[in-house]
Amino acid sequence: MRVPGSDYKSPLYAVGGVSGLTFLDSIVYVVCEESSVIRLYNTDTCSPLDVAINVDGMRDPRDIVVCRHDRQLYVADWPDSIWLVSVDGHLYVKWLTSGSTTDIFPVAKLSVTSRRLLVTSPRSLHQYNTTSGQVLRVDMPRHMQFVYHSVEARRNTFVISHRGTSLDERQDAVSHTCAKLLYCRI
Repeated sequence: MRVPGSDYKSPLYAVGGVSGLTFLDSIVYVVCEESSVIRLYNTDTCSPLDVAINVDGMRDPRDIVVCRHDRQLYVADWPDSIWLVSVDGHLYVKWLTSGSTTDIFPVAKLSVTSRRLLVTSPRSLHQYNTTSGQVLRVDMPRHMQFVYHSVEARRNTFVISHRGTSLDERQDAVSHTCAKLLYCRI
């Protein structure tokens, strides 16, 4: 219901198994489970745009982030890929497959900070330089049994949502940690 004279807007919504969203300027980019389409919504009008980005070959996106510096979308495609997609949708490429690094890991969640992409998998964190592609594996404390999500707080410090603490391996926690970065070969 709209109240006359109010700034109330109808809710922005997407139907389906939404697995990730991000925004840049006045556009929200949404990915849904088992879909190759990135849906676009206008944040000012809370309505879907008439365009969508179809990423041919993307199977099961689990998360999406945008780098504001290079205006590129990064999409985690379960189980092992990351797609690089221009925000206008004209160009996309399978940017990374986890098997192309020294170890294979499932790609679950993403975060991006100043041209560094942090990839969270259930058992590890990997950080990529988005311009050079250089990869660093983040060495986490042993008590972190399962990692849900992570973000880089400052260079080489991370906030990590995880299961397992030094006191209880079944306890969920959020930790701020300085992590040892290990260089990996690509």
